[in-house]
Amino acid sequence: MPVERPIDAIDAGLLLALAEQPRATTVALAQRAGISRNTAQARLAALQGRGALRSIERSIAPEALGYPLTAFVTTRVTQRRLDEVASSLERIPEVLHVLGLSGHIDLLVHIVAKDADDLYRIAEQILAVPGVERTDTALVMRELVGYRVEPLLRRVAGGG
Repeated sequence: MPVERPIDAIDAGLLLALAEQPRATTVALAQRAGISRNTAQARLAALQGRGALRSIERSIAPEALGYPLTAFVTTRVTQRRLDEVASSLERIPEVLHVLGLSGHIDLLVHIVAKDADDLYRIAEQILAVPGVERTDTALVMRELVGYRVEPLLRRVAGGG
């Protein structure tokens, strides 16, 4: 769901407090952000409703679930079957994220696997989806910069 409008400095401060202490109470978050509890609660609800505050799933490491390998599968698909392909990929548990791209590659599919044999199985499963024409798999060797939005939050909050 697309975010309706950008967040303001107060929301950014609230989200920074949440990022720094994800299990903090609404009262503690409000104190850190310098706003009342009711304001904090209303703003958090509004952020979630607008799609600006996403699922906690991004914070769960697949390695902790027994999936230490990460790969990206670039995929070319028959255009008229794009929705069907996306629905099929959504049914594969190891598919974490699918992005539609411009250019000669249609989809970037983020997957995890237990080991090399499991990665092969998942890649074959993706290739077998009706409408998938071609795939290319790249194994992630190591993460150099982790997923982050804190620098953007600090900028919006006015902290640089």
